[in-house]
Amino acid sequence: MASSHASNLWVLLGLGIAGILLAAKKLKKTIREDLGAFIDKLLLLPPPPPPPPKAPHPLTALSFAISDLFDVTGYVTGFGHPDWVRTHEPASSTCPVVSTLVEGGATCVGKTVVDELAFSISGETKHYESPTNPAAHDRIPGGASSGAAVAVATNAVDFALGIDTVGGVRVPAGYCGVLGFKSSHGAISNAGIIPVSSSLDSVGWFARDPNTLRRVGHVLLHLPFATPRNPRQIILADDYFQLLKIPVDRITQVVIKSAEKLFGKQLLKHQNLENYFESKVPSLKEYARTKAISSTKVPTSRLLANVMQLLQRHEFLQNHGDWINTVKPAIDPVISSQLSENSKLTNEEIENLNTVRNQTRAAINSLLKDDGILVIPTMPTIPPKLGSKEIISEDYQNRASSLLSIASISGCCQVTVPLGYHEKCPVSVSFIARHGGDRFLLDTVQTMYASLQENSSVIADPKSSKKTISQEESAEMAKEKGNQAFKEKQWQKAIGLYSEAIKLNDSNGTYYNNRAAAYLEIGSFLQAEEDCTKAITLDKKNVKAYLRRGTAREMLGVYKEAMDDFRHALVLEPNNKRASQSAERLRKLFHEQYLQMTTTGPARTSSLMDDLLGLLRIRIKRGVNLAVRDINSSDPYIVVKMGKQKLKTRVINKDVNPEWNEDLTLSVTDPSLTVLLTVYDHDMFSKDDKMGDAEFEIKPYIEALRMQLDGLPSGTIVTTVQPSRRNCLAEESKVTWIDGKLVQDLVLRLRHVECGEVEAQLQWIDLPGSKGL
Repeated sequence: MASSHASNLWVLLGLGIAGILLAAKKLKKTIREDLGAFIDKLLLLPPPPPPPPKAPHPLTALSFAISDLFDVTGYVTGFGHPDWVRTHEPASSTCPVVSTLVEGGATCVGKTVVDELAFSISGETKHYESPTNPAAHDRIPGGASSGAAVAVATNAVDFALGIDTVGGVRVPAGYCGVLGFKSSHGAISNAGIIPVSSSLDSVGWFARDPNTLRRVGHVLLHLPFATPRNPRQIILADDYFQLLKIPVDRITQVVIKSAEKLFGKQLLKHQNLENYFESKVPSLKEYARTKAISSTKVPTSRLLANVMQLLQRHEFLQNHGDWINTVKPAIDPVISSQLSENSKLTNEEIENLNTVRNQTRAAINSLLKDDGILVIPTMPTIPPKLGSKEIISEDYQNRASSLLSIASISGCCQVTVPLGYHEKCPVSVSFIARHGGDRFLLDTVQTMYASLQENSSVIADPKSSKKTISQEESAEMAKEKGNQAFKEKQWQKAIGLYSEAIKLNDSNGTYYNNRAAAYLEIGSFLQAEEDCTKAITLDKKNVKAYLRRGTAREMLGVYKEAMDDFRHALVLEPNNKRASQSAERLRKLFHEQYLQMTTTGPARTSSLMDDLLGLLRIRIKRGVNLAVRDINSSDPYIVVKMGKQKLKTRVINKDVNPEWNEDLTLSVTDPSLTVLLTVYDHDMFSKDDKMGDAEFEIKPYIEALRMQLDGLPSGTIVTTVQPSRRNCLAEESKVTWIDGKLVQDLVLRLRHVECGEVEAQLQWIDLPGSKGL
């Protein structure tokens, strides 16, 4: 009896152990369903939605995850290392970035795996099971924010947060086939986030679609509503595409075809960045000299990569060196060797590295201005295989770091855009905009994404869309034949050929615009007006379409609308002679009609025009590090005064780095007058607070305008104004001849305040009938 009882006990015990093992196996399977993306599951719920008719929260119904670098109350922020968890207390507050997203209506569901100490870009970690790349299971997912990218790619969440220091968001986005956005350095607060390298760390996020990417960006960057802007130049960095180890055309042709279809060929430009950086970032030569990198000519791309790596290691040790020396954690040998190689930097070396960074940012900003996109590969290869030595090879590291260093060193914003597959692995391209151009970059991705995906499919599998390509090519051929007929003054034949092009491709504004020109030649003004209106609908910056529609309307006797078209053309191209002459012709017509109606008004008008030199357009671009006047931010706007004239910008809420990109136009009668610019903080219930002011002279700019500059190459610096005690310039101000226009760029340091700068640009508008210069 006792023996039977004992045997039953052993059977039960065996079944129990088997059950435990089965449950453990099942639990492991459940955990791996998200492919190892998460390290902690949690739930941060948004506030209740406001009752109708108020709009819902901007991120309502979206879920997100955060890399294990962001603090959440009650959780230890793990930093990718169990020894860090063991030696740190739970966070006492939640990171402001996370709180902003939750308050915006999104639900946070967990923390995701990061590389060890968020230091590498491989996505492999020995302390936790590495997340599996959903797009290629035998390939690395990329790091440092590997888990966040995987969580988005597996549809576990709608978007996820990461930190990009030397590629921590851009690389895993490219390798996992999702969108990844690195914000401009300093555009989003890093409070409540474990620092890796403070001067390089930028908040970034992943999404599967451009709309979600943009919605998250608008909430994080506190962007007010504004009309999206299209790029006016798309620059392909030809030499950087030579770093690719996959066919270059697999990436470049996708971008070229999409840009041509959406914006036209004229926007596309090619740039050799090696030569550009060599001339615009002279401090790189000094860096090479101090580091004895002079035995052979080292490319500037490699030097920038070296600067990035040096800064990362130096600042990482500044932040965490004491903890490493005290705790002595087990660190990956590759990371350990990189940190031990890094000797302590002198103050002079740090100053030189900062100079490199400042000059690189200025160079990129100068190249792209407010409306340019730089196109480069995200990474040089498809994702390397798990456990391969390729990721630590010198060739891979050099190529990857060269590509990643541009945005890291300059602090500019960059987005990774997936472009399908090559050899069954994800490939991507990266777009870079100037520092502070985050909204513009998000808008550009939104505009181009569908076309990029379509062309990616076509190029990856040409047979699938042969018909589509041949239709577009046929349309172009018909247009070219139409152009030839137009030159030969065969107007009806040209109209027929342009009509054929429109039939093949009705989304190209050029075809309508060209047909309108032919209609004008045969006196079909109504048809010309109709075609121009269609061309403008497709491209609101089509100057020729406004000019031709203005001509058609003038011939139809619709003078006011014609005047509006010519004026709009002048807004787009202030130096356009045809628009200026047409507007002047109509102005005289209106003036003559006015003389017939009254005898007292014209003398007064004539006197005013006799004194007027022209119009000064001041583009208020942005504010930088403006003073805080509310609890932790400000609601800034700018007032500009010259003589008795006073204009102001719109208010931008809760932003001490606001982007206005707003034009204020002053009439100039006396060039000796100065312009006073004052920044205010808008308050609802009290008097608006001053946030500093700056004053500048327009005389140097006017003197440059009086020079005979026609024929100068675009980009020529005509004169410069140096900072001094007599002006408020923060840096040298350049008066530059650009595309037939003279502009002056100003960075003004605000007075009577603790901090803040304002960036602006001057441009001249000649007014028909005025005294002129």
